[in-house]
Amino acid sequence: QLSFAATTPELADKKKYPYFFRTVPSDNAVNPAILKLLKHYQWKRVGTLTQDVQRFSEVRNDLTGVLYGEDIEISDTESFSNDPCTSVKKLKGNDVRIILGQFDEEMAVKVFCCAYDEEMYGSKYQWIIPGWYENLWWESWINSSQCLSKNLLAAMEGYIGVDFEPLSSKMKKTISGRTPQQYEKEYNAKRGDGQSSKFHGYAYDGIWVIAKTLQRAMKHLNATNKHQKIEDFNYTNHKLGKIFLDAMNETNFFGVTGEVVFRNGERMGTIKFTQFQEREEVKVGEYNAVADELEIINNSIRFQGIEPPKDKTIIQEELRKISLPLYSILSALTILGMIMASAFLFFNIKNRNQKLIKMSSPYMNNLIILGGMLSYASIFLFGLDGSFVSEKTFETLCTVRTWILTVGYTTAFGAMFAKTWRVHAIFKNVKMKKKVRGNKLFSNYFICPVIRLQGLWKVVDPLRRTVEKYNMEPDPAGRDISIRPILEHCENTHMTIWLGIVYAYKGLLMLFGCFLAWETRNVSIPALNDSKYIGMSVYNVGIMCIIGAAVSFLTRDQPNVQFCIVALVIIFCSTITLCLVFVPKLITLRTNPDAATQNRRFQFTQNQKKEDSKTSTSVTSVNQASTSRLEGLQSENHRLRMKITELDKDLEEVTMQLQDTPEKTTYIKQNHYQDLNDILSIRNFTDSKDGEKAILKNHLDQNPPAQWGSSDPSRTSKDPIEDINSPEHIQRRLSLQLPILHHAYLPSIGGVDASCASPCVSPSASPRHRHVPPSFRVMVSGL
Repeated sequence: QLSFAATTPELADKKKYPYFFRTVPSDNAVNPAILKLLKHYQWKRVGTLTQDVQRFSEVRNDLTGVLYGEDIEISDTESFSNDPCTSVKKLKGNDVRIILGQFDEEMAVKVFCCAYDEEMYGSKYQWIIPGWYENLWWESWINSSQCLSKNLLAAMEGYIGVDFEPLSSKMKKTISGRTPQQYEKEYNAKRGDGQSSKFHGYAYDGIWVIAKTLQRAMKHLNATNKHQKIEDFNYTNHKLGKIFLDAMNETNFFGVTGEVVFRNGERMGTIKFTQFQEREEVKVGEYNAVADELEIINNSIRFQGIEPPKDKTIIQEELRKISLPLYSILSALTILGMIMASAFLFFNIKNRNQKLIKMSSPYMNNLIILGGMLSYASIFLFGLDGSFVSEKTFETLCTVRTWILTVGYTTAFGAMFAKTWRVHAIFKNVKMKKKVRGNKLFSNYFICPVIRLQGLWKVVDPLRRTVEKYNMEPDPAGRDISIRPILEHCENTHMTIWLGIVYAYKGLLMLFGCFLAWETRNVSIPALNDSKYIGMSVYNVGIMCIIGAAVSFLTRDQPNVQFCIVALVIIFCSTITLCLVFVPKLITLRTNPDAATQNRRFQFTQNQKKEDSKTSTSVTSVNQASTSRLEGLQSENHRLRMKITELDKDLEEVTMQLQDTPEKTTYIKQNHYQDLNDILSIRNFTDSKDGEKAILKNHLDQNPPAQWGSSDPSRTSKDPIEDINSPEHIQRRLSLQLPILHHAYLPSIGGVDASCASPCVSPSASPRHRHVPPSFRVMVSGL
């Protein structure tokens, strides 16, 4: 049995139909061609959409077997009876981009209407459907759908149809001596106006198959059995039937439909590929089943995009990185800031011996500059991301840049507040069991807690590199891929808790600075009073940090904006802090350095009374800002007067002993010299900080001690020791020195001395720290 038009795959079952042959390829013959097309465009993920009809289901089942083992995945298999929209929607949900359809013309219209509604057409999708539909097939069924014609045509644009080739396109003579083109011309001439069938070429080749089969059978009979002829054929002669079957399988010639070859009764024909382009189907390629070759006609196939569609949504992860020009600009600004800080450091070191700079604690100023430079340096590290460094290096930078910024911030403001604490301790008469100096305050209460906190953070919950993935975005270049932005972060398990601790500590540090600025706002020496500039620094830094932190959190998915904000906040805070600390000093040092080191609150006049060698100083102008403070000083003055009275009694006892037993002089000199010196001498600021030395030196420069007119230094230094310790000399010295010693204690009990033109120290300073002129200390030591 030989058929030229039966394409149903069911007839390929040789158990049921062992003697069936056909010159037309079956519907299953398109599956190897589809496999070749998928491999050609490297489509490895497809989906099928099948109408619930046996003919289409068999093709789908055979296609599954063909694709199995070929490294091509059928990600979704959908079927429908009447409404394909649900199946189309599922295909889209499973991200199927290459759809293999098996349905008739009526259902094809509905499928493409649903595809239009689901936007499953265009550059991202490729439909492959049967190619045996009639010409202009959609016009017959457009009215049965609810889809507009333009929408249907838009969804259909670019689909690929697969069907057997009616006539060969090769310019080659066939077994009949005609080329396929000559045959077609003769056929159309004889057909006239009659309707054409696409199977006529297979019918023509079928006649040649029968003729060649009979010819081979006759040759076989003549060669093997001369007594049996072809005319002796009957349907019960199985031996002759076997000869016919072998002859059919040996068929191999070039006909008008191409190479005519059978394999298990199935025609190994030529499959053509057509593409719907601008309302017409255009042949774009063909597949030769005999040679297993696919030929795509040059530049004939046109995809909707710039390249063939992808078999799935290609997700390309793209790191959101910091722009190199932006990093360069901010780095340049940072370098300018570091140059400015270096200039301030040079200025501070060069003028460290100037009164103005010395009184403002030059070492603390150096630490402020160091903190600013560390803050500047952190900007370079914040701009380094995965585009510059590796993942391991980035994770290390997470910790390093946090350390540098935190330590830099604390160093700058800690040093500023530490030197303000020194001024506060001097002028506010802070009483503590153990005096806390500025450098100790800086190291013990500012730097050490930060280092401990950062160390604990590093050990308990270290910062690590995390990657945050965002929603997919279309490719800006129009390629058939989706961009999934990813962003690197430095995070840990309990990030919120650690940030809260750091913010709380920094907030307390700023509040402490505000307290010191408020407490020292009335300090009358400009070189020591930085309260205004501290307040401005704290205000600017606080506002900028709050705004910067909030905006940085809101723009965490935009690394360029986030880095720009963080860098500008650091640059602004560091620059404004350094300028507020050093620019006023630079201007004052250039204009009027002496005015900044003088007391603006008190003005004193000096009236020396040389008779009786007594000193008195009158205060001409006192700021009456605090009555309670004066009352406290008066009570302290009274207490010290009582102590002086007790010391006077001790001196009288020493005098009586010297008068009664002159030989004890040496003993007194040796054993009571240190005690008397401790009692009578007043400790000056020699053990205090550089700033306090500057205050004392300033006072001494303005108020030189009164000369001791009645004493002759050469007399005390050149007399023999035995004459000095004689009773007459001791008696004479005591009668002269006791009144002087009494007046020497006046500064210790709140009085003033005749050699001062300005206050020896601030009125609020501790009595133990009040200054005694060197002339009086010489007399006391002489005793």
